Amino acid sequence: MLNFDEARFLRIQSGAVALAAPIHAAIGAALAQGGANIFFLGTGGAAILMQPAALMLQRRSGFPAFIEIAAELVAAGHQALGPQSIVVIPSVSGTTSESVATLEYCKARGATVIALVGNVDTPLGRKADHAFVNFAEDDTSSESFYVQSLLIALSVMAHRGEFAGYDKTVAELATLPGHLVAAKQAFEPEAERLAEAFRNEPYHIITAAGGSWAEAWYYGMCILEEMQWIRTRPVHAADFFHGTLELVEKGVSVVVFKGEDAYRPLTERVETFARQYTDKVTVLDTAGFGMPGISAETRALISPVILATLLERLSAHLEVKRNHPLTTRRYYKKVSY
Repeated sequence: MLNFDEARFLRIQSGAVALAAPIHAAIGAALAQGGANIFFLGTGGAAILMQPAALMLQRRSGFPAFIEIAAELVAAGHQALGPQSIVVIPSVSGTTSESVATLEYCKARGATVIALVGNVDTPLGRKADHAFVNFAEDDTSSESFYVQSLLIALSVMAHRGEFAGYDKTVAELATLPGHLVAAKQAFEPEAERLAEAFRNEPYHIITAAGGSWAEAWYYGMCILEEMQWIRTRPVHAADFFHGTLELVEKGVSVVVFKGEDAYRPLTERVETFARQYTDKVTVLDTAGFGMPGISAETRALISPVILATLLERLSAHLEVKRNHPLTTRRYYKKVSY
């Protein structure tokens, strides 16, 4: 595979799965000490990657779960944040200024802070009540953060007696890194084909629903826009027919991410519509990749993980075909803002 270090990838994703036990212990301790709600408070892309876990808690658990824009919470506060709160802050670098400010704000209000970082010797790693460390970089962090946040949500539900299949699901997740490598290998020829098709495309409408919506938003904003300077319009599949549909015509690229959860029909509706009015419809469907031993229930939970791992292959080919390295920036961490 192009520019891919399999051993490195397996080490990082196995590291994420291996955090299951310490995460379960930390969540148990926080709940035992009176934890009454949970906040997911990342910044930028890392915040987006927390959405599937937060969504699952909001819709399947009685435990109050909030996912907020960290800078807004610090600016205006939140009536539910206090000593009874568990706060999750992800940051690969552990130094993101908005995230460090969020940690300090939450700690000052007595919350228990869990940091997900790539290096413990960082402001977030040092100041959090619980720091879970798994080294990753941009090309491997999506899967790692998706898995870690999923483990947090599953642990909350398991401790509350809301998820009887916790041990089974964690056991299945332990096999995930190898399955992800196999998915990358299977997708590699298609990734190169799509990169060739996308290399000169100026604009994409990207859509998804449920847990996969986070990946549509993330890939459009953090990869195509930030790392490739390609304009995108991420739009939730449920909102597609309330505005964005009027932009669809021949020659407009519509990219549909299809997961395996209950929200899949929402994306299928968009796909059916788009195929009638544009000749540029791309569908990434996680159901096309076999993962023996992983149940349908778990597959529904990891659809965004699978999408992220496939899209990394597209990104690897895009940067070569467009002669635009994924590390190239004009403004991000280059100028003062």
